[in-house]
Amino acid sequence: MFKLLKNLRPRDVALWLAAVLLIAAQVWLELKMPDYMATITKLVQTEGSEMGDILQNGLKMVLCALGSLVSAIGVGYIISTVSATFSMRVRKRLFDKVEELSLNEVSKFSTSSLITRSTNDITQIQMLVSMGGQMLVRAPMTAAWAIVKISNKSWQWSTATAITVVFLLSMAAILMSIVVPRFKIVQKLTDKINNVTRENLTGIRAVRAFNAEHYQEKKFAKVNDKLTGVQIFNQRMLALMSPIMYLSMEGLALAIYVIGAALIDGASMSDKITLFGDMIVFSSYALQVVISFLMLALIFTMIPRAQVSAGRINEVLVTPISLQDGSFKGETSEIGTVEFRNVSFKYPDAEDYLLKDISFEAKRGETVAFIGSTGSGKTTLINLVPRFYDATDGEVFVDGINVREYKQTALRNKIGYVSQKAIMFDGTVKSNVAYGDNGREKISDKKVREAIKVAQAKNFVEKMNKDYDSHIAQGGTNISGGQKQRLAIARAVARDPEIFIFDDSFSALDYKTDAALRKALQEYTGGATNLIVAQRIGTIMHADKILVLDEGKCVGQGTHKELMKNCEVYREIALSQLTKEELNV
Repeated sequence: MFKLLKNLRPRDVALWLAAVLLIAAQVWLELKMPDYMATITKLVQTEGSEMGDILQNGLKMVLCALGSLVSAIGVGYIISTVSATFSMRVRKRLFDKVEELSLNEVSKFSTSSLITRSTNDITQIQMLVSMGGQMLVRAPMTAAWAIVKISNKSWQWSTATAITVVFLLSMAAILMSIVVPRFKIVQKLTDKINNVTRENLTGIRAVRAFNAEHYQEKKFAKVNDKLTGVQIFNQRMLALMSPIMYLSMEGLALAIYVIGAALIDGASMSDKITLFGDMIVFSSYALQVVISFLMLALIFTMIPRAQVSAGRINEVLVTPISLQDGSFKGETSEIGTVEFRNVSFKYPDAEDYLLKDISFEAKRGETVAFIGSTGSGKTTLINLVPRFYDATDGEVFVDGINVREYKQTALRNKIGYVSQKAIMFDGTVKSNVAYGDNGREKISDKKVREAIKVAQAKNFVEKMNKDYDSHIAQGGTNISGGQKQRLAIARAVARDPEIFIFDDSFSALDYKTDAALRKALQEYTGGATNLIVAQRIGTIMHADKILVLDEGKCVGQGTHKELMKNCEVYREIALSQLTKEELNV
């Protein structure tokens, strides 16, 4: 928790100190009012008192109340400003950290958990900073001041107050010992319920296609019921504080009046009025003491939950970054070359290598394709080029420079990447194609139109209601799979990169569109290097070089004709898709 307080700025500290001064003024004004009340009581009970004196003291009480109101408004404004800006900085820092994490680190945290940490957990901390911080100053100050005020009144009344405070704190401690351990459970269950909800929404088509609504409902209900059960238990336990508080406060008031009645009954006539006034004042101050300690107890209910949330946030913030940024900014004599030298790769927690001793070179303007069975490591291999992962052994070079030496932004500005799953963002056709920073100039509307034409997307885009300004839903749910793939390809084309990476990016296209797109790409991109992962032989058979992967090893490398003669794995894949005549064998 204290680590996150580093996000407070000097201005926040100055505002906080101003809030403390206002709280002190508010407490002083509130505790001053019982004194005027006692004076008024004595004046009312004393014969010959002037109405002007009573009204004067009443006016002072009104002014104290107004001053307390103004102080409360000022405190509320300052504390809300500090807490909101504090949570904004923490959320931004957390978001920036998640953006820096490599895929290795992201895999340690689920997407739903990262969402919960960025929202619910930060909200818990914000509540502690706003409400808890205010009460943490006000409660001890009020209690101490009130105790000083009543300390010289009567030991009987003081004893009754002390017993009430001890009873309240004991009950609060018992309840906290029961509830606090369940706060961490609540946060983990919140992660799970977010995960189930997100899974249901992203997979809604499959859910409906397989009539799995009831299955998803039961899956959600299982997690939801568990979360509800824990939350109901927690709320029931915390709800006990309210009747205990009122019982304590009313019991204390009753005890003060009973004790006061006995004291007044046994006092002389001259002391009766003084004791009656003291009783009125003491009851007001005693309630302030009890309420202050109760506020402290409530803070202690907030702190453990915020502490759990802070720990979850810090868990992300302190995660070491495995991909350290290089210093090279990307100006090279070579352009568009990619080379793998004896590259092997395995995931951090894995025992076996996913890629083993891969070596090849792609020169400028060449098309190098990768093919193999599912799970052979094709996607992992090309993900080493933009440095989504680092090779475990061996080296990867882009334009003659080891990718580890590049600044990651400079490296990725050389690349036009089209992922296996076409990703669309909420926005327009234009904003999706002109997405990101290519490190040179802003992508113009003209460039967007050219890229869409090359990607064979012009026809369907211009038929949309607002053509290039038409809305694209998050995830591209309002367009087809083939349309998403073509817009994703247009996004890469619009950057004018040195190197294109196509990760099975033509799978949703029909053969005619596939052929037309590859031809347009060749004509438009000119000297750009193409790295293509594909399952269809027809997509890659004209590549300059084809690498055949099998269980992470390169079992064949060459042109289509060479591999048909020399590589059994490639020949089996090819003959399973096309006839010998189509394969030109």
